[in-house]
Amino acid sequence: MNYLLTGHPGVGKTTIIKRIVEELKLPAGGFYTEEIRENNMRMGFAVVTFSGFKGVLAHRNFKSRYKVGKYGVGIYTLNRIGVKEIQMCLMEKKIIVIDEIGKMELLSPQFQAVVEKALDANNPVLGTITSARHPFAQKVKARSDVKVIEVTKQNREEVSKSLIKELKKIKLKG
Repeated sequence: MNYLLTGHPGVGKTTIIKRIVEELKLPAGGFYTEEIRENNMRMGFAVVTFSGFKGVLAHRNFKSRYKVGKYGVGIYTLNRIGVKEIQMCLMEKKIIVIDEIGKMELLSPQFQAVVEKALDANNPVLGTITSARHPFAQKVKARSDVKVIEVTKQNREEVSKSLIKELKKIKLKG
């Protein structure tokens, strides 16, 4: 089974994923995104892998033909760091963390392809997915092996606890 969290920005989806990985101490790989802040202002987003790589995914000052809102998106960075990390996880017995399957990431055909491979693999995927309507995201959410969980500020503690309980039962098969 694959578990994808959805919900408004800032409700704690990434925090839940990081907490689960830390608490369960299960072998995990993949990436999460974090804000890049300058003078208390969000300027962009970084992609951070569990194997220690980090790169700028999007930034207000990026000159890119790929744009989401006020951010130029670094597809090359996503492919070089995020996609590569997921590909490595597919060769190992690890939970695959994909934070996030969102508007910026979905600009990359390589990212979409590796997400499908990850969801098809024996490794469970723990990730976040945009709540916005997007053809690829809708296809992922409709899969029978994907459990989509809506996170709100009111239920985030309960979501975290129930996912920890569910993921404790997982035996990673190779």
